Amino acid sequence: MKQCFLFPGQGSQFIGMGKDIFENNSIAKSMYETADDILGFPISDISFNGPDETLKQTQHTQPAIFVHSAIIAKLLNENGHYPAAVAGHSLGEFTALVSAEVLSFEDALSVVKIRSKEMGIAGETSPGSMAAILGADNDQLSEICNQDGIVVPANINAPGQVVISGENDAIMSAINTAKSIGIRRALPLKVSGAFHSPLMKSARVPLSNALNSVNFNDATIPVYQNVSAKSTMDAHHIKENILHQLENPVLWSEIISQMNNEGYIQFIEAGPGKVLQGLNKRIIPKASTTSIGTIEQIENYEK
Repeated sequence: MKQCFLFPGQGSQFIGMGKDIFENNSIAKSMYETADDILGFPISDISFNGPDETLKQTQHTQPAIFVHSAIIAKLLNENGHYPAAVAGHSLGEFTALVSAEVLSFEDALSVVKIRSKEMGIAGETSPGSMAAILGADNDQLSEICNQDGIVVPANINAPGQVVISGENDAIMSAINTAKSIGIRRALPLKVSGAFHSPLMKSARVPLSNALNSVNFNDATIPVYQNVSAKSTMDAHHIKENILHQLENPVLWSEIISQMNNEGYIQFIEAGPGKVLQGLNKRIIPKASTTSIGTIEQIENYEK
């Protein structure tokens, strides 16, 4: 049975993530130590002990999730579990590239370091926010996004579950519009910027420079990318798409549907939390999705 690895993005983090694998596995310990050296700050300690406000800062959240997810994927490989294809939600796409051997762990982390820093800066210089819209159809979503300021779909997560992104006042206006047309739920999210929107533009050049500073290989397995919802193994296309992802929506629902159409029905969510498992239940209810984020779950998992 063809098995896929899925990697979560920002929002899946929690204090204590990775501590058990660090304390019980030499590979995990070594990878966390390498990560601390590359980042220049103790992402291991922040992941294990917080505080919450520190872990929630974009420049810490993204590396913390990336490192944890990459270690889980590595340990699954060590136990004989290999994916036939991979995908990652936003930040998680970088972990997918490591799993598909497009980037080394070290190179990917060096890019994530720049990406997270510059996205945090963009969130300060071009303030914005995001909101979850539940239960809107395409016409209603267009009406919700039709505001005086910038509002765009950022994450197309599952049928009837979309996250919008944009300028603060415009997002609040969009929430009011959603409520006025009878949308079931419209909730502001606690984020530090308008991710996957034009407000991330200032991060584009630094991220491009970071991507150009590392070596991209052709993928060993198909990588389903956020901006296209299609698979590719071509290093050049992957590199272009990973840059475009910064200011464009994550087509997650379409990615999972496409994977399912191409015969993938067994998924492992590798990393903290169970966000992607929950989305899969909405997108393809008959698929099997297992969330693995601890040493115990790795050891107990059977193909």
